[in-house]
Amino acid sequence: MKKKGLKTYSLDEVTDKHIGKKGTPKRDQFENELRLDLIGNAIKQARKERKLTQAQLGELIGVQKAQISKIENNLTDARFETILKVFRALNAKINFNVELMNQNMNLT
Repeated sequence: MKKKGLKTYSLDEVTDKHIGKKGTPKRDQFENELRLDLIGNAIKQARKERKLTQAQLGELIGVQKAQISKIENNLTDARFETILKVFRALNAKINFNVELMNQNMNLT
């Protein structure tokens, strides 16, 4: 009796099929939301490693605890300046990668 093998798919194949191909509005929105979620998780992890509460971190940068909670849980479009303040307060190194016209720029 011949066994039937399962077909495997890469993450890119599944994402292309269910979210949309790269460059489509739906895919761009998905990737943007994913990036914001990853930033929020990075902030939460760094804050916990520094043994800070959301209220303490908020006090360090001059915002309310609720704002830190919203950033960590991707419930708000935080200003870029606020995100930078948060990472500075956490003494975290930040790197941004910007892609322009198929050229990569690494901002360190």
